[in-house]
Amino acid sequence: MRFTLTAALVGLTASPAFAATGPFFSLGNTDFVVLLAFLLFIAVLFYFKVPSLLGGMLDKRADDIRAELNEARRLREEAQTLLASYERKQKEVQDQADRIVASAKDEATAAAAQARVDLEKSVARRMAAAEDQIGSAEAAAIKEVRDQAAMIAVAAAREVIAKQMTAADGNQLIDDAIAQVDAKLH
Repeated sequence: MRFTLTAALVGLTASPAFAATGPFFSLGNTDFVVLLAFLLFIAVLFYFKVPSLLGGMLDKRADDIRAELNEARRLREEAQTLLASYERKQKEVQDQADRIVASAKDEATAAAAQARVDLEKSVARRMAAAEDQIGSAEAAAIKEVRDQAAMIAVAAAREVIAKQMTAADGNQLIDDAIAQVDAKLH
């Protein structure tokens, strides 16, 4: 009600109706007709309760905005909680990754040390095997040299005996050998 009274007063004071010539309260004066139409329009608005409908719509819109703001606050709090949770999980995953890397480094160091020890053992075994092969080859070479020396000595002795021996000495040696065999067998 206050709004219409104020509007009417403003409309009357600010209207150009006072500038028109002739009687103001006449249907021939367009200013008066416009004023009547305006007042009738205002009355129709109040009769159909348009201001209260507009106020209700504005209140409903304000309530909707308030609900949306509350929902936005709730969603923001959930997002902050979720962000904190993800940051905590990321920190845990980073810590776990750091532990895995440290463990891998330790295992790699241990594996390298074990490989070094295994390599030293392998080299020692190969050296021992090589020394055994060298010893076997040396023994085989010595045996072969002795066998060759014995064969050469036997051949040389045969030649020397063959040159110095006569047929009678040969027959005597054969008879002595037969006698030795006969004595050993009986």
